[in-house]
Amino acid sequence: MTLSDDSSTTTTRTSRHDHGRRILDAIDGEAGARVIDSLADIAPEMAHQIVTWGFGEIYARPGLEPRDRQLVTLGMLTALGGCEPQLEVHINAALNVGLTPEQIVEAFLHSAVYCGFPRALNATFTAKKVFAERDLLPLT
Repeated sequence: MTLSDDSSTTTTRTSRHDHGRRILDAIDGEAGARVIDSLADIAPEMAHQIVTWGFGEIYARPGLEPRDRQLVTLGMLTALGGCEPQLEVHINAALNVGLTPEQIVEAFLHSAVYCGFPRALNATFTAKKVFAERDLLPLT
């Protein structure tokens, strides 16, 4: 399958996926790869779309730096609630792209104003788990 905007631009499904996978790996590392791999036996097309569209198209856009995209993502997942597994992946990603644990905790405190303390607390406790796994506790 070949997608083409014009005769000079030809992109294959595989090359678009490969581009997205490079971005996913750079941002999410092993955690992102585990999520994608876990979909192989039940929803391979969802995995493909997450990589190709989510990372290859959206995360690759020039309008925001990776750290800023992670702040937005952390805020959205906190507001949605019930997204602790995804928060765990994106807290790791936020650390990978240069956010500090203190900045992440501050983002969750800020989220409490808009989505309430229960959701902000759930996000904060998810961060505590990630920070402990990465030997980043106690915060100073």
